[in-house]
Amino acid sequence: MADSFNARSQLLGAARRFLLEGGPPAASVVSTDPPRLTPAALENKRMSRSRERILANLDDMYREAFERAKATEDESQMKALDFSYRREQLYFEILLDVRDAIERR
Repeated sequence: MADSFNARSQLLGAARRFLLEGGPPAASVVSTDPPRLTPAALENKRMSRSRERILANLDDMYREAFERAKATEDESQMKALDFSYRREQLYFEILLDVRDAIERR
């Protein structure tokens, strides 16, 4: 019963603030514009993952798949995974170089 009373008082308090202050608090105003990857947005946000972490995650993922293929002695799968790993690593390195160049700007 105490929980429902507490929730009810919080709801009434929020309604009172909404009515007396003339609108929702600034934190709850949500923009309806879609997010854009603009130079201003890039200046405000640093990329969260390091180059080493991304490439280590890629390595871990392919290593696990390669070990499974090795356990089943599937030579064609091992060759395909090896080629895919090298290709993905190259793609990620290119993307990371682009990211680093944008961050330096």
